[in-house]
Amino acid sequence: MSDAQTLVNKLWNYCHILRDAGLSYGDYVEQLTYLLFLKMAEEQTEILGRPRIVPEGLDWPSLLARDGTDLEGHYLHILQSLGQEQGMIGVVFRKAQNRIQDPAMLRRIIVDLMDKEQWITLDADVKGDLYEGLLQKNAEDVKSGAGQYFTPRVLIQAIVEVMQPGPAERIADPACGTGGFLIEAHKRMSADPHLDPDQKQHLQTNALRGTEIVDNTARICVMNLLLHGIGHPNGSSPITVDDALRAEPSEHYSMVLTNPPFGRKSSITVIGAEGETSKESMTVVRDDFWATTSNKQLNFVQHVRTMLEQHGRAAVVVPDNVLFEGGAGETVRRNLLKECDVHTLLRLPTGIFYAQGVKANVLFFDRKPASESAWTKELWVYDFRTNNHLTLKQNPLTREHLDEFVSAYSPANRHQRAESERFRRFTYDEIVSRDKANLDIFWLRDDSLEDADSLPAPEVLAQEIAEDLEAALAEFAEIAATLSERG
Repeated sequence: MSDAQTLVNKLWNYCHILRDAGLSYGDYVEQLTYLLFLKMAEEQTEILGRPRIVPEGLDWPSLLARDGTDLEGHYLHILQSLGQEQGMIGVVFRKAQNRIQDPAMLRRIIVDLMDKEQWITLDADVKGDLYEGLLQKNAEDVKSGAGQYFTPRVLIQAIVEVMQPGPAERIADPACGTGGFLIEAHKRMSADPHLDPDQKQHLQTNALRGTEIVDNTARICVMNLLLHGIGHPNGSSPITVDDALRAEPSEHYSMVLTNPPFGRKSSITVIGAEGETSKESMTVVRDDFWATTSNKQLNFVQHVRTMLEQHGRAAVVVPDNVLFEGGAGETVRRNLLKECDVHTLLRLPTGIFYAQGVKANVLFFDRKPASESAWTKELWVYDFRTNNHLTLKQNPLTREHLDEFVSAYSPANRHQRAESERFRRFTYDEIVSRDKANLDIFWLRDDSLEDADSLPAPEVLAQEIAEDLEAALAEFAEIAATLSERG
C-alpha cells in the first residue's frame, strides 16, 4: 500500500470519529484543509528551509503549545487572522470557521494524527492524493457523485508527458479542481536544472492560471499550489473562483489542460420564489462560440478553443457525447476540425473515474489562424478502451497502462507516427464524410462479445455491470428531474 493510501485510510478513520461527534463529511475535509496546511507549512520551513508561509504566533507550534479551551480559542484566532491576510493565504482561510467544538478531540487530531507524520517528505503529490483519496472514500461510502470530476493522477501524468510544456509557456485549466494538471505541468516545466532567474520567477508567479467554480475545491487548489512552491503567500492568487463559461476569456494561453465536469446540469443554483433550489440547464450564449447550446461539455470545448493563442495547444477530457451528438455537437466538431488541427484522440476505458460508468476520451488539438482550407489533415485515434477492463479497486489504472499510448503519440515529433493494432490514422475527408462528422471511431473486436473464455474475471465483470447500472440510473434520475422542473 502506498504512503498516500495509508494516510488516506488513517484520515478516513478519524473522519468516522468526527462524524459520530456531529461533523458532516464536508466539515471534516474543510478542517483537514486548514490543519494540514498549517502542519506542512511549518515543515517547509523547518525541514526544507523555505521562507515562512504562516506568520509566527499563528503557526503550527503555537497550536502544539496549547490545550483545552485555550487551544480552541487560539485555533479560532488563527483561522480568523489568516482569513484576513491578503493574497493566496487569505484565499485558503477565507471565511474559515472552527467546526470541531470538542477541544479534546481537536488536540487529539493535532497531536496524534497530524504531528506524528512528516507530510512534506512524502511524495510531492501526496497532498492532492489525500484529498482526492478522501473524496473517493466518500463517494464509495455514500454512493454519491462526490469526487467524480477528479482526474486520475496517472492519466494527468501521461497527458502532460505527451504535451511537453516548456518553461516559457503560460498554461490554464478552466475547471482546475484541486490543481492536478497545473501542478503536474509545473513539475515538468521546472525540471530543467539550467533555468535562469527570470524563468524561475515566471514559473512561480505567471505561468499557471486556473478557474474553479466550487469555493472549497478552489481553496484546496490554492493550498496545493502554495505547498508546491507556486505563487507567493501574500501575492495574488492564480486561481479564480468563477464559472469559466460565463464570459469570453480576457487572456490567452499557449496551452490548456483540463477535465471539465461531466453532466448536463449547470453548476449554478437557482432559488425559486418559495425558496426552493434547483440546478438548471443553462444555455450559454457567447459571440465567440460556434454553437449555442446547454450542453456543458460542448461549451467547454468551444471555450478552450477561445482560450488558446494562435498555435496554442490543448488536451481536453470529454465524454462520448461530444464525439457523436448531432445538432450543436456536429456544428462544433465540423468547425473544430476546420479551424484547428485536431490531431489525436485517446479513447479511455470505463472504471477509471469515481463516477460510475463514465465513458470518456482525451481530445488533443492546436488552434490555428484563419484559413480557407481545413487545418485538420489527419486524426490519429488510440483505442485504449476495447478489451481493457479496469475498475477503481480490483484493477485500477496505472501509469504503465498508458506507456504504449505515450510511445505511440511520439511526443518528440508527432509527425513520425506509425499505425498499430490500437493506433489508427483517419484523413480529414474520411472523418467529415461520416454521419454528423462522428468522431466515435472504433475498429477493434470486443473479445468478450465473441469468446466466453476471454471474459474478464468475475469480480471485474460484476463491477462493470454495477457501474453500467448505476450510470443508467443516474441518467434516468436526471431525466426525471428535468421533466419535473418543466412541470
